[in-house]
Amino acid sequence: MAKLVVITDGFTGRACELKADRTTVGRADDNAFEIPEPSVSSHHCEILLRGNEVVVRDLKSTNGTFINGETVTEGVLKPGQVLRLGQIELRLDNGGTAPPTKKPMEHGVTGVKLNDLEQGSRTVVFDANSAFKKKSNKINQIFIGVLIVLGVLIVALLLYAVLTTGGN
Repeated sequence: MAKLVVITDGFTGRACELKADRTTVGRADDNAFEIPEPSVSSHHCEILLRGNEVVVRDLKSTNGTFINGETVTEGVLKPGQVLRLGQIELRLDNGGTAPPTKKPMEHGVTGVKLNDLEQGSRTVVFDANSAFKKKSNKINQIFIGVLIVLGVLIVALLLYAVLTTGGN
């Protein structure tokens, strides 16, 4: 039976057998395969079994879904290929007996052990040049801009009222 095996240090040994037609993967605990790591979105992707194919579909994740280094919104994952979700790498295992390959993380979270994450204590270090930047929130920026303009208008009207009534 096909399964996803985590190969990133600190998470090695975690695996999920792909038994259902649809398996959700993400940081939230309501996923079929939970990966408690900050670079993985709450609902990062879903794995679909279509005949003999294993299809990966990104669920509009923040840090992207990659098969063998290529960004995908939907793609076929073949045995032995590497699926990367944020900074976590997984390999599709078709039921062979090869042990999971340990692969160090290149950037992102360092010094984190699975037990630390489950207990809530974390040491998280993000590289400033990393691709994992906070999404800009245009609505908040527009709202703040409108508030500033309104504040300036109110101050100007008050000054005008004081100056025009103060002279009489």
